[in-house]
Formats: sequence, structure tokens, C-alpha cells
Amino acid sequence: MNRFQEMINMICREPYRLFFPLGVWRAWLVLARGLCRRLFIKTLFSHFFLEMNFSRCMNMSNNDSVVRKRGIDMRRILWIGIIFAGITMLAFADEKQAMKFPKLREKAVLTFAPEVPPPMTRKQPALVEVNLYSGRNVVEIKPGMKYEYWTFNEHVPGPFIRVREGDTIEVHHTSSDPNMPHNIDLHAVTGPGGGAPVTTAIKGEGSIAWFKMLEPGLYVYHCAAPPVMDHIANGMFGLILVEPKKGLPKVDHEYYVMQHEVYASKPAAVKTETAPAVGQDHMAEEKKDDTWGEEAGEDAGPVTLQFSHQNGLDEQPMFVLFNEKFGVLMKEGALKAKVGDKVRVYFGNAGPNHISSFHIIGTIFKNVYREGDLISSPARSVQTTLVPAGGSTVVDIDLSVPGTFTLVDHAIFRIEKGAVGYLQVEGRPNYDIYASDHDPVFCSGCLVHP
Repeated sequence: MNRFQEMINMICREPYRLFFPLGVWRAWLVLARGLCRRLFIKTLFSHFFLEMNFSRCMNMSNNDSVVRKRGIDMRRILWIGIIFAGITMLAFADEKQAMKFPKLREKAVLTFAPEVPPPMTRKQPALVEVNLYSGRNVVEIKPGMKYEYWTFNEHVPGPFIRVREGDTIEVHHTSSDPNMPHNIDLHAVTGPGGGAPVTTAIKGEGSIAWFKMLEPGLYVYHCAAPPVMDHIANGMFGLILVEPKKGLPKVDHEYYVMQHEVYASKPAAVKTETAPAVGQDHMAEEKKDDTWGEEAGEDAGPVTLQFSHQNGLDEQPMFVLFNEKFGVLMKEGALKAKVGDKVRVYFGNAGPNHISSFHIIGTIFKNVYREGDLISSPARSVQTTLVPAGGSTVVDIDLSVPGTFTLVDHAIFRIEKGAVGYLQVEGRPNYDIYASDHDPVFCSGCLVHP
């Protein structure tokens, strides 16, 4: 007995199964296949109507042939109508309902830290194509020390994605990593795994998935392939901004900064930090320690650090960095602005373990959109804001005087592990706000007040 005949027999015995959502489309698929094979009429009459005991169902006598014939005809019409109605429904519907896409389609503008894509100008939702690819990239994380990051689009953090509330993102994910699969858990996505189960890709293959952006906010995305913590610790994370429909207040500059921890084993060739003697200048020794020293790299030569899962379990990072490597937001990499500018920083904390106490020395946050919340009214006049692992914040600052302003995690020892960067502001002094009777004195080699 083939599957088509089994399905017919099942319908004869339990016709109510036709109306159960879990089995209805499978039933119609089998029936349709039977029709395509020109077996419908033969099987229907041989295995359906002959097995139906119409005389018993209608409680008729053997000599009431006219009434029985009419009853059989009515039942035949009823069942044939049900079958053809189901097949008609099958012709206009799939087992999976298709998502309704916006008519407007565009490709996402992706930027790498510290750059941010331009603000949204359109007023209608769009289908936004986002192309992400996973791989590996060796980076000189500090002079003389290299580290193999696992990356999205060859950068840490991954690209900044900017869309609008109500948009549908079409995520194309491919991988060049020969060692393991990768996927994408977007905290902006409503659904199982934040999209991770439907975005998994291995080398040479790809995936496409669609997600509607329901809630505005600044969200973290990261790889969630097992073990999740290893993928995050090795660099697979970034930020996605879902702008509110009404947009955000205008500013002069927007920047993308993400804090993250690196858990590596200490190579034997790198010098071990020793505490300075009493009265010894700590900052003079700063360049010689195992975190910041140029000399350690010069003495030991290039060293490739190895990831340590155990150090991650112990929550003892070798580095706590802003944007991939130490010093990337210093010197020519410093953020730039002018007196009178309004600056917005989209700040994320990938963790994977520690909370960040984000602070910009010499400024007061005019607006703080805590935890990436762009719906509630922002907090005002905030000095330091907490950003949990896997979380974000948006801060606005007004620049009234020139100088160098230092971005830090105010868990202050982390400065020496890399959680530091500079915002350099040019312009004329404003002595109504900041003045002194002598010239400023800067400490040589100081990371906090350069």
C-alpha cells in the first residue's frame, strides 16, 4: 500500500485530521502527488468510497434504494468538495508563510570603528541587505604581540549596522573559517537565538535570513556558535543601531567604540610586570611592563598569543581594549572634533565578563541613553555610566573648550590593560569656563592626561 492510499484510509477513518494545522498540509501534499500521478480517481473510488459503510451511517433499510442513492451522492459531493478545497488552498499557500517585505530595497552601508554610517533620511521602511562574513585575522594587538582574532568582515569589532525601526533586514552570512561554523545572534532580533539558528554558516557555504526590526535601540550582535563565550572573547561582535522612526537629535560627529576583553596565555618570552619600588615613578616603568611596554616587544621579538579558555573562566583578561588593539584611539587614531561641536558616541561592551564604567575625562554627558534605550527620555548631566557585558549606551557631549579628553573604563586599572582612548578637540580657549594663572603641566608617558 503506497503513501497516497494510506492517507486516503486515514482520512476515511479519522476525517477530523484534515482540519489539524500540523497535519493538514502534509495531507494535501500527498493528495496532490497522487493527482499528478493520475491515480486520484482510481484510488479514491477503490479505497475511499468502497470502505465507507454508507448504509450503516445513514441507518437505511436495504429496500430504500432511492433515498440511499441520494445520500451516497450527497456524501460523495461533500467529500470531493473537501478534497478539492484543500488542494485549492495548497495551490495558494506554502507550508511556511512568506514574510511581507517592504517595497523599497537597499543595501546597508557598513562602517568600521570608529566610523558610523550616516543618519537615516528616508521616512518609510525598507528591506535592507546586510552582508556579513566570518573568518580569521591576525592582528598586532600591541607592539611585538600578535593575536588571531575571529572576525566579522575582517575587523574587531564587526561592522556598524544602521537601520530604521520597521525595516526588515536581509542577512547574508558566509564563512571562510575552515575550523568551525559561525552564526549571528543579533540582540535586535525578536525570535529564537536572535537569529543564530538560521544564520549558521560553514566554509564555502552561506545562509540568508530575514528579520523585522520591531524595537528601536542600540544593540549588540555576536557569534553564538558553541562555545559561545570563546567566539565572543575572540572578537566576533559588533553593534546594530535601529533608529526610531522620528530619528535622533542631530549632532556634528558620531563615533563607534566597543570595549572587549582578550584572554590569552602569557608567553614566556614577555617580561613579567614588577611593582615599582617605593618612591619610584610608576609612569616611567609603564612602558616596560608586560602590557604596555615597547621594550618587551623589542626584546622578545614578535610573539603570537594563544587564547586561554581557562583565563576566561577565571575572568582574568590580559587586555581590556577599545576597538581591537591598544592605542588605536591615540595619536593619529584619536577621535576628532572642534570647540562648539556636539559629539555622540555609540559605545558597546562585548565583555564577555566585565561591566564597563564608561567615562570621558573632562566632560559631562549631556544625554545618556542608558542601555541603548532610544525610546525613553535620556538621562542628563551624567559623569559615568555603567554598560553591562552584552550591552550598550549612547552618550552625547557638548564641547566648550579645546584639549584632549580621555575615554576610559573608570575601573581605572583597566587603563593599563588598554581601555583608554582620546578625543582631541581643536579651537580657541574659553576662559569663561576653564582658566588658570599658569600653564598646564602634562606628565610624560601618562595615559590619563597626555
